[in-house]
Amino acid sequence: MSPLFAPPPRITAEVFAELPSALRKSGISAQRLATGRSVPRHGCFLEGPSFDLAGNLYVTDIPFGRVFRIDPAGTFTTVLEYEGEPNGLKIHRDGRLFIADYRNGLLEADAASGAIRTIVSGYNSERFRGLNDLVFADNGDLYFTDQGQSGLNDPSGRVFRLTAAGRLDLVATHVPSPNGLVLANDQRTLYLAVTRANAIWRLPLTPDGTVTRMGVFIQMSGGRGPDGVAIDDDDGLAIAHPDMGCAWLFDRRGEPRLRIDSPASDIVTNIAFGGAQRRMLYIVDSEGGCVLRAPVPVAGRAMYSHR
Repeated sequence: MSPLFAPPPRITAEVFAELPSALRKSGISAQRLATGRSVPRHGCFLEGPSFDLAGNLYVTDIPFGRVFRIDPAGTFTTVLEYEGEPNGLKIHRDGRLFIADYRNGLLEADAASGAIRTIVSGYNSERFRGLNDLVFADNGDLYFTDQGQSGLNDPSGRVFRLTAAGRLDLVATHVPSPNGLVLANDQRTLYLAVTRANAIWRLPLTPDGTVTRMGVFIQMSGGRGPDGVAIDDDDGLAIAHPDMGCAWLFDRRGEPRLRIDSPASDIVTNIAFGGAQRRMLYIVDSEGGCVLRAPVPVAGRAMYSHR
């Protein structure tokens, strides 16, 4: 059988910043060990890249409850360290950090003071199963994924919306491992990485922001399935693909345009557009403990709230 699309051009990213050895750790909390998670081989597991308005890149370190700031020169600074498992991170225009924490729920943090508060930790009197990622809508609504340990054998993952007014809505259920998510530029479609189904789902939004008629937009192959996603100004998707060791660029129709390989490890998990005019794709290599970058043909969309 011939391939559906011709193989896209292939490039290799460069290392932008690498976590120094002084910030790598050798042990994790007893609680995390008790849940069956192992100690990361390289003393960290980075995720959640997000740029502030000054051009600094923030990343999380899931197993050690840390958030780092990386300045434009590639220098790491620890801005938060707490008892939790921070995964996805987005920065509000006013500088507040919003964190999808697997253990604690949806958090808000002040990088300057280190203060952290829980916004919401569950739904309908039950705790979340394990939050993963989040994205702001232009109107200030916040969509986030509750992944937990869901998969094809247990499609219990969910997508929630926290409205700008503070109401929590359940917008999608029965998802086998919902992960990264992003909104189309017109805000009428939510694109969702469904890791264990190895696919990107398309979730059309009704005028009130809820989801109708979910479907598969891109069916991927290989690796463990897509993780983080970002969107460019032409509604093309950038997708991190762990175990494939790369990030993919697709156009707005879902046709592959570019493959960007990691020079570090196969565990490429998350991405963000940044740099001059957001024409650079920053790629988190979680196992390697570094952030990569590569130029891309279309500028990426800024991911700030307009509240």
